[in-house]
Amino acid sequence: MAGEPQPDCLFCKIVSGEIPATIVRETETTVAFRDINPQAPTHVLVIPRVHHRDAAALAAAEPAIAADILQEAGRVAADEKIVDTGYRVVFNTGSGAGQTVFHAHAHVLGGRGLQWPPG
Repeated sequence: MAGEPQPDCLFCKIVSGEIPATIVRETETTVAFRDINPQAPTHVLVIPRVHHRDAAALAAAEPAIAADILQEAGRVAADEKIVDTGYRVVFNTGSGAGQTVFHAHAHVLGGRGLQWPPG
């Protein structure tokens, strides 16, 4: 069921502490941790504690938590000292867009020039 932890979800297991991660921030509704395959000097994932398949599903079901993710992305950027040089927040939605873990999450990327258009 949407919102409930999924036993086969990697990010649900990180939220529960079952799988370790390098956590950089936590709130009541979100967890932020370093990506294990970073694509930039700063690459942090911000996820909701609740399980929703992707950003669109999260926004439809729990818009306040979707907003929390964006607020935390900004706080991560401030903590990582990449606000002044710029950073990118990316939500991949669907496998065709590169989503590999089907638990909504935002990538916070910075610390190097980021070209446009991406990929």
